Amino acid sequence: MICQNRRDLGLLALRLGTGAVLAAHGTQKLFGWFGGAGIEGTAQGMEAMGFRPGRASAVAAGLAEAGGGTLLALGLATPAAGAAVVGEMATAASVHVPNGFFNQSGGVEYPALLGWTAASLAVMGAGRYSLDHVTCYRLDRPWMVPVALAGSAVGAALVICRRTRATAAAQDAKDDSPGAEG
Repeated sequence: MICQNRRDLGLLALRLGTGAVLAAHGTQKLFGWFGGAGIEGTAQGMEAMGFRPGRASAVAAGLAEAGGGTLLALGLATPAAGAAVVGEMATAASVHVPNGFFNQSGGVEYPALLGWTAASLAVMGAGRYSLDHVTCYRLDRPWMVPVALAGSAVGAALVICRRTRATAAAQDAKDDSPGAEG
């Protein structure tokens, strides 16, 4: 019983911390809170990174972070919440991976850690101190874990492939422009 209580308290602490960080990042994107760019600024940034259309990409990223983070913190629909975050963090990691691993260089460390944590929570579940527990796990059935994570992986792969094609096409157009050196 003591071990179970410790596990559930640990899951609560992990969910609250991770969920709060994600929700804060999402609200930066959606509403400009906490010094964020808001939807318009985020949309411009998304376009510059090759995510098109920028506004739809900004809304999707903001909702995955704010919504997924909030649901993780509450421990509600944990497989879906974790999967939404995993997909968003995989997409974010694809932008950061050329900069190496460490965050100080703009690397993949931070989105990878958030994605890994969200995936772990999706697999483990929210624990006893959660809304999933209160609702008798109606939104956290065992079959939901692989389905949600697989759907997230497919969605992230499609977004990343589309961005890769768009950035390659933009680079080709830049290289073919009259002022380009050759």
